[in-house]
Amino acid sequence: MTQLKIPATYMRGGTSKGVFFKLDDLPLEAQVAGEARDNLLLRVIGSPDPYAKQIDGMGGATSSTSKTVIVSASSQPDHDVDYLFGQVSIDKPFVDWSGNCGNLTAAVGAFAIHSGLIPASKIPENGTVTVTVWQANIQKTLLVQVPITDGLVQETGEFELDGVAFPAAEIQVDFVEPANSDGSMFPTGNLVDELHVPEVGSFNATFIDAGIPTIFIDAESIGYSGSEQQDDINNDPLALQKLETIRAHGAVKMGLIEDVEQAKARQHTPKIVMIAPPHNYQSSSGKQIASTDVDLLVRAMSMGKLHHAMMGTAAVAIASAASIPGTLVNLAAGGGEKPSVIFGHPSGTMKVGAQAEQTALGWVVTKASMSRSARVLMEGWVRVPH
Repeated sequence: MTQLKIPATYMRGGTSKGVFFKLDDLPLEAQVAGEARDNLLLRVIGSPDPYAKQIDGMGGATSSTSKTVIVSASSQPDHDVDYLFGQVSIDKPFVDWSGNCGNLTAAVGAFAIHSGLIPASKIPENGTVTVTVWQANIQKTLLVQVPITDGLVQETGEFELDGVAFPAAEIQVDFVEPANSDGSMFPTGNLVDELHVPEVGSFNATFIDAGIPTIFIDAESIGYSGSEQQDDINNDPLALQKLETIRAHGAVKMGLIEDVEQAKARQHTPKIVMIAPPHNYQSSSGKQIASTDVDLLVRAMSMGKLHHAMMGTAAVAIASAASIPGTLVNLAAGGGEKPSVIFGHPSGTMKVGAQAEQTALGWVVTKASMSRSARVLMEGWVRVPH
């Protein structure tokens, strides 16, 4: 049988990359949520692959490169496009739709313009277009500031992003009211909780649902320094098992799942993030990061592996937690008011900010912001066996 030929664009956004589709370019049966859509995206990316290489697909065999995006004209008032994100498992046959990808958000604005989803009347000859995005996974509004030069998306530039080898044009991404709309930003009602994990131990944790559900733990409390590189964790099966066990019990504590076994089918959320006060370390590129360069150190797990830099959604959670006095993130950064922080990750540093205020209902984050970059890597068609 012949292969399906589907219009697609391969894009980098922040420190991630993925395959982007317009909703109405997908086969009819894949234009709605369900098994047909999941099977299509799995085959596009090359999963499940028992060799964990994704050789027969577009995936890059890491959580940062096993991603898919579906964009359409928005069904929401006062929004330009709807953005649906699918995190594709590498070695298992499932697509996780439970969260957003903050890094690829930067590419959604550019893709919307390239794809003709933004009216020409809204695009200046030179300047910036604010693309208002409805993030369908988490039901949130995102504002993507896309630079325009001579009527076209400006992709090249001098903005440098640790974790990306080459500079590009800067794109600011604002996450509007990033906290969970259905309940407290702190699911347990506390800024700090004690988490007991059988056969691992008990330690303090901050549980937050802002940007993406996230479990923050003090790196030292579970035997780490906070300056680990990928090989230190990813080549240690016992470390991976311990962190995944902590994540599963934390997910239960947050009310995301009822039983730790359910965490196996929910790899994308919640994230587990180790934090530490600043100290000197060397990034994966050989760059020396001094303790005076950062406010705190952060190491984040994504899809069962230590991330090479930082997920955009976890960066929102970091910014939100840092802005609220008393959380573990805030305390690691020195405490007090923190409208912005610079944190150290395996590839270097990153600055994020959040606007937080205390209300009668508790702490509220009205906006979190970061700078990313994005560009088209390839466009045309992706082919998939029937």
